[in-house]
Amino acid sequence: MNIQQFKYILALAESKHFERAAESCFISQSTLSTMISKFEDELGIQIFDRKKKPIALSIEGEAILEQIKKINKEIDSLTVLTQEIKGEVKGTLSISVIPTIAPYVIPLVLRSFSQKLPKLELSVREQTTEEIIRLVKSRQLDIGIVSTPLHEKELVEHHLYNEPFVYYTEMGSIQKTIKTNQLETKNLCLLEERHCMRAQALELCNIQLKKRNKIENFKYSAGSIDSLMKFVLANKMDTLLPYLAAIDLPATEQNKIVQFAAPVPYRSIGIVVHKHFVRKQILSILKQEIKAKIDPKLPSIGRKDKQLQPI
Repeated sequence: MNIQQFKYILALAESKHFERAAESCFISQSTLSTMISKFEDELGIQIFDRKKKPIALSIEGEAILEQIKKINKEIDSLTVLTQEIKGEVKGTLSISVIPTIAPYVIPLVLRSFSQKLPKLELSVREQTTEEIIRLVKSRQLDIGIVSTPLHEKELVEHHLYNEPFVYYTEMGSIQKTIKTNQLETKNLCLLEERHCMRAQALELCNIQLKKRNKIENFKYSAGSIDSLMKFVLANKMDTLLPYLAAIDLPATEQNKIVQFAAPVPYRSIGIVVHKHFVRKQILSILKQEIKAKIDPKLPSIGRKDKQLQPI
């Protein structure tokens, strides 16, 4: 039993074709077949059902494959850890960010972060909290940037910053501040249900979606803050915004933003990684970059202010 056999089994399980699997491993088809057969003989378990077309995993093989995937991931982690010890930062890194954070953070930090790690190939995308949790747990994703805490045993959270919410009212207001119990919920437009910011808004307003007053004869839930604001502006509605989204609004809209009186509602933003994530140097650089760019933009949060939960 050896590492190469693990890779051959993974390749065949993915391609379901001996020739394609052999090509991807840069070996002959006969070598691939022989090495996998030796592995099966050593275990005394048939991993693949060769009678099926295309070739498929046996029931026992499915369980074996899951364990091989875990072992292979640990081997990859060992390689990465060895590189870090030697001071080498290279390879690939995948980062996913929830849509209510990504537009206000990633453009500010991505270039400077990548320049500090020129040998690292970065992949960055927007995904929901639920998707990020699933992918980090399965170790298909290296780093997630989300609203925390998540309370997931397999994940480790690293705090980045606290971001207040503000109230945007299309009617405008001479008020400097507003209390949370003064919110007018009947004209409130929110993001759709898959966004954790929606749950935070409902928690703040202490309302259930099904009990909210309907506007006209339609219901609209936006998929992004940009879409949300376009709808709010067109229909003279109100909404809740994270602070960084509010300061990005045009000057003509700034007078429609009302700050919350204490206790100010806020969300905590953090990095989440798998508990076995080993790329500590990369993590430290990313945290420093984000905090350096974002902290100067945010007001301070007091001890008595109210942290809203993400889910």
